[in-house]
Amino acid sequence: MSVENAYLYLYMAVLIWFALLITVGLIRAIIGPRITDRVLSINMISTMVISCIAILSVQLAESYLVDVALIYAMISFVSVLILISIYLPGRTLRSKELSDGEEESISKVVSDGTERSGKKSKGAGKQKKAKKRKQKG
Repeated sequence: MSVENAYLYLYMAVLIWFALLITVGLIRAIIGPRITDRVLSINMISTMVISCIAILSVQLAESYLVDVALIYAMISFVSVLILISIYLPGRTLRSKELSDGEEESISKVVSDGTERSGKKSKGAGKQKKAKKRKQKG
C-alpha cells in the first residue's frame, strides 16, 4: 500500500463520516423542538459541507474548489445571520418597526418587572417582598 492510497482511503473515510454527520444534522433540523436548534443544525451542516468541499479539493487536486468553499462559507454566514434576524426577535430590528408610543409602553412594561405577556417575573416579586419586609420591620 502506497502513501497515496492511504490518503485516498483516509479522505474517503472522512467524507463518509461527514455524510453521516450531515444526515444527523438534517434530522436535528427537522425534529428540533426550538428554532435555535434548527438554526444551529443548519450552521453545522453548512460547515461540514465546506469541509467536504475542501477535502475534495485536495483529493481531486482541483484548486478552484477552494474558491467554491470560501464563497459557500460567506453565503452560509450571511444566511445564518438572516435566519437569526428573522426568527429570533431582536430589539434593534423590532425597534425600527415600532412607533414611539409602542416603544415607550414596552419599555415601561419591562421596567415595571413584568414580561410582555403581562406575567410578573420572579425577580420583581422577590424585590417587592423584600421592600414589604423592610417597611414592616
